[in-house]
Amino acid sequence: MHRSRTTVLCFALVATSLATAALLSARAQPPRTAPPAPVASDTVLLDAAGRQLAHIAETITPSVVKLRCRREDDRGRPIEETGSGVIIRHDAPVGTFVVTNSHVVSGSDLQQVEIHLRDRRVLNPQRIWTDSASDVAVMSLNAPSLPAARWGDSDKLAIGHFVLAVGSPFGLSRSVSLGIISAKGRRSLKLGGGDVINQDFLQTDAAINPGNSGGPLVDVHGRVVGINTAIATTSGGFTGVGFSIPSRMVRRIVTELLTRGHVRRAYLGVILDPEFTVEEARLLGLPRLRGARVLQATPGTPAARAGLQKDDVVLALQKIAIIDYDQLINLVSLQPIGSTVTLSIWRAKRRVSLRVKLTDRNEINEAR
Repeated sequence: MHRSRTTVLCFALVATSLATAALLSARAQPPRTAPPAPVASDTVLLDAAGRQLAHIAETITPSVVKLRCRREDDRGRPIEETGSGVIIRHDAPVGTFVVTNSHVVSGSDLQQVEIHLRDRRVLNPQRIWTDSASDVAVMSLNAPSLPAARWGDSDKLAIGHFVLAVGSPFGLSRSVSLGIISAKGRRSLKLGGGDVINQDFLQTDAAINPGNSGGPLVDVHGRVVGINTAIATTSGGFTGVGFSIPSRMVRRIVTELLTRGHVRRAYLGVILDPEFTVEEARLLGLPRLRGARVLQATPGTPAARAGLQKDDVVLALQKIAIIDYDQLINLVSLQPIGSTVTLSIWRAKRRVSLRVKLTDRNEINEAR
């Protein structure tokens, strides 16, 4: 009985001590202020934002298609690829087309590609053009009355701008997700077979999942500013990082495919160092690691004719700062064939400028 009372008293003392400590702590803390009550204007702003997003979704979704493509793998086994695309119109040649990713449709015959429209019709393309180096494909349709999306200017996007990703993730047609532009100019991504050389991706946290590939990334005006192409994932699903091909690049690739049947790429003719290090930059006299280091200028190429040398570091092209060799490759390949560009070169611990007339790689190979 004595032990029981002692135990109860101990618990009471502990409880009293805790209560006293809590009271003293509360007195030591500044008084909490309640969050401001919402006002009518806040609700109006939220409602207006929601209506604008709904308007964008209603504007763009009729132009977004679901793709179902069949083909055989290396062992002859049938496989199916699902993806998305967006309907566009083109003036030269005139027609209605669907833009998507090359990896979605490559290897499939015309009858193996199903284009599922919003009105439940299923069409086959009349012709398919693909460019694996940019992961862009375009397909022609015999349906002139289809609603076409409008192009936007990806160069005008800034980090933090709102965007919507539209497509068919996991086969769910015309799904819309909201996010922002998280970064621009993402390069050195390991995609598919590794043959995507035109890398200048927009990064977004708008949810992109399997099946979104080839669908549009849309700005707040409902204009297509990118074509969704990949996600960074360890699980196969979206983890907050997705990538889109900028509309500026897509439009150029599409025009080349439709007018020439293939994409011409300007050629400099250098072998670049993919592992340019801080120590090597220091030995060359650069204050920090930047640019693309030249290992060799191939004889008979624009680079050799312009006088590029081993250990030159290309710091800028047309006043655009070069961060690494991937960026230089991408910028050169997108220049007009036959154009003359100015390179800013780091040579013998000082900057010099060189003028280089770019040519088509295929023309050089044929001349040899």
